[in-house]
Amino acid sequence: MPVFNQSRSRIIRLIFVITFGIILVQLFYLQVISKKYKRLADENAIQRSIVYPLRGIIFDRKHKPVLNNTLTYDLMVIPSQIKNLDTSFFCSLMDVDTAEFRKRIINGIIRNKSFRPSVFEASLTPQKFARMQENMWRFGSGFFIQERPIRYYTYNAASNILGYLAEVDSNYLKRHKDEGYQSGDYAGMTGLESSYEKVLMGERGVKFMIKDNFNRIQGSYENGAFDTAAVAGSNLHLSIDIELQKEGEKLMQNKVGAIVAIDPQTGGILAMVSAPTYDPNLLTGAERRKHFSQLYTDPRLPLLNRTVSTSYPPGSTFKTLQALLALHEGVITPQTTFSCSGAFYGCGKPMRCLDPGTFNLTTGITLSCNTYFANVMQRVINNPIFPDMDSSLRSWDRYMYGFGLGHKLGVDIPSERSGNIPTPATYDRIHGKGHWNFCSFRSVSIGQGEVLTTPLQIANEMAYLANKGWYITPHLVDSIDGGDKFGLLKKYKQKINPIDIPDNFFEAVHDGMQGVVDVGTGRGAQVSGVKVCGKTGTAENYYHGVKQKDHSFFAAFAPRDNPKIAIMVMCENAGFGGTWAAPISGLMIEKYLNDTIAANRKPLEERMMNANLIPSYMAREIKVKDSLRKVRKDSLEMMKRIIKDTLQTEDVPEEEPSVTPDIKKQTGSSNDPSTQKSSRRTDAILPDTNKVNTGKKKN
Repeated sequence: MPVFNQSRSRIIRLIFVITFGIILVQLFYLQVISKKYKRLADENAIQRSIVYPLRGIIFDRKHKPVLNNTLTYDLMVIPSQIKNLDTSFFCSLMDVDTAEFRKRIINGIIRNKSFRPSVFEASLTPQKFARMQENMWRFGSGFFIQERPIRYYTYNAASNILGYLAEVDSNYLKRHKDEGYQSGDYAGMTGLESSYEKVLMGERGVKFMIKDNFNRIQGSYENGAFDTAAVAGSNLHLSIDIELQKEGEKLMQNKVGAIVAIDPQTGGILAMVSAPTYDPNLLTGAERRKHFSQLYTDPRLPLLNRTVSTSYPPGSTFKTLQALLALHEGVITPQTTFSCSGAFYGCGKPMRCLDPGTFNLTTGITLSCNTYFANVMQRVINNPIFPDMDSSLRSWDRYMYGFGLGHKLGVDIPSERSGNIPTPATYDRIHGKGHWNFCSFRSVSIGQGEVLTTPLQIANEMAYLANKGWYITPHLVDSIDGGDKFGLLKKYKQKINPIDIPDNFFEAVHDGMQGVVDVGTGRGAQVSGVKVCGKTGTAENYYHGVKQKDHSFFAAFAPRDNPKIAIMVMCENAGFGGTWAAPISGLMIEKYLNDTIAANRKPLEERMMNANLIPSYMAREIKVKDSLRKVRKDSLEMMKRIIKDTLQTEDVPEEEPSVTPDIKKQTGSSNDPSTQKSSRRTDAILPDTNKVNTGKKKN
């Protein structure tokens, strides 16, 4: 064979060898090294689903479940797997338009990548669930339905205590990046759901299911060999008495304010009412976003937990601590008297009192004499044992801090405020250093001026007085099933005894407080057979610089000799403390101690429940909002008539355009149980809230 032909033959053979080698290498890469085609094959044949654990159940102090679990179904999407989709048909099944479809797909890709599952629609209604189940085979691997537990609130109560869940967003994922959360997960956002998230959440599992070529589930993949079981969250046991909580919420309907009741011996919170409240079940399920928008835009701010997240001047409830401090500092004795001619004139402008006369400590507290406590505060600030007023005010600050004021107590729900106790720096800032004296803050002596407290702090103040000098940090959770693995409850087992004050000083203050209820301004808080020690408060307040009707306060503990409940009640813009807050306190004390309200007290209970004390400025804002809603509704009805006349048809769309979140109608059909449940109380606020309180009704 010629040399040329031999050379050409070798080249051809070499080309074949190289080509064959490349093919072998590629096959080895595809089959052994690369996971791409295996993943594609698996995605077509195997469905990987997250198994969400049941969150821990929450029980009240009598072991009644107040927060439980039920099941819902989410429609999940894997954008990269959507192929040959009939978008119009899909959108008709889901009651969305194509623009909304594209928006959800894009959001899923942005939040969770195109090859990972994202929630297309959470909590499908029964109708949508049934329609999608029948047609899932049409949509290939791009969509699947995933079971997920959601919260169910056994009682229509304690919404601001228990809190709610919401889908985690990018900010949440960043804050908790090492805790295993991923897009589509739900977590506690407020209340106990947030504070005890790591206890309640449990551990997610994974389940692999085999699918046929029509995308139908055929069973478990490899008999569950690769599945991971979910681990349920731990249960919480609360100090809350749910029946007392319900009673408080009924008494506070059509009012704005708060009730906090504490067991003085344990620090356990028995009731924590923020009014107005809402049906907690409205923030679960398919209509959650709409209901949240309604609540968020309500002028009464029902989502605000007023027990810990708002602060008010405490009014005359503050006088009890002023008396205790002055006794311990030695600037007065229980027998010290001051005369009042109807006002305190020591600083020029009179500070008026309820009754003129001469008062000692007991009668000063009982009749709440402003002049008496202005003189007491003046002696405290001008105490000669201190070199200057800065020093005496700093000493006063230390007492108030020890009493639990001016700082967060550390309750186990989020968003607690610290309140405010003025310091020398406060008055240096207001008046200039060296340019202030007692007259600059005389109003603080009666719980006005710069002093601010949360309702929780006032209730804790009552627990401190009841225990004669100590308290345990107020808390809602008493125990956790399986033990306190994260050390969350440790601080709620320790007594706090900040100042060593003799018992006889507390007894002197108790004498005055019992007088308040027996013969003084708090007679409305009397409970048959029970010695109640209390103090009324009537605090001035302003809204946008305009003086409003006073806040109504009452704080108490009972029984005097063996205190079992410490309580405070506050009604915004309700007037004199003895008129509303005191009777509500008395009913709450009776309910807790006797487990019922006596028959002869039922008329009082009904009168408190039915009283409409919504502040006038809120009533006006509600009226304006209702008027705007009516205008939008009328405009919509006109638009429907125009459409019907133009099209000459009766088939007018029933769904309102998305004008505002709070007027959009439910999209489910009338026989949908979930939508019936939601529509039962669409605004979720207490009854008769649209009535304007003129202040003329006498009760």
